Amino acid sequence: MLFAGDADAIAGEIEEFLTGVRHVSERDRVLSTVLFTDIAGSTEMATSMGDRRWHELLENHHALVRREIARFGGHEVKTTGDGFLVTFDGPARAIRCAAALVEAMRRLGIELRAGIHTGECEMMADDVGGIAVHIAARVLSKASPGEILVTSTLRDLVAGSGLRFASRGRHELKGVPGDWELLIVER
Repeated sequence: MLFAGDADAIAGEIEEFLTGVRHVSERDRVLSTVLFTDIAGSTEMATSMGDRRWHELLENHHALVRREIARFGGHEVKTTGDGFLVTFDGPARAIRCAAALVEAMRRLGIELRAGIHTGECEMMADDVGGIAVHIAARVLSKASPGEILVTSTLRDLVAGSGLRFASRGRHELKGVPGDWELLIVER
């Protein structure tokens, strides 16, 4: 009967009974590169296009993004309306995916922006969390249309990859301690 229910909960009860202490399991934490994308000016675009045309454009956008994510070995975590949250096990692949997306969207008449950071993330079923995710989201908020912004952490990790960056200076990221050097990916 022990295996009929939640085996971890039962094991926890037994452990606490025998030792007086219950082991608290930590969520899985992994080093991951987090990419956020967003369509710049999406509200204005949706308003000028109308619901039907906007929906069609968004479907094309989503299909193209998913093809590029697969091509560069990323993992789609979720869509954020007109953007995506994607993780990669390699920072250079995340940058190259973002660059491919910005160029592909430009051909569709869409200005995409992207923010990328690498850090330790909490893996939570079909989602991802942790400070690294918040940092990537804040980096995205600093990007202009057509830009891919990264943290200096990411730049340091891809040394020798042939990728080039230009400094955008130091910035405060809302809710994140300290100031962060942000760099634009040169293409």
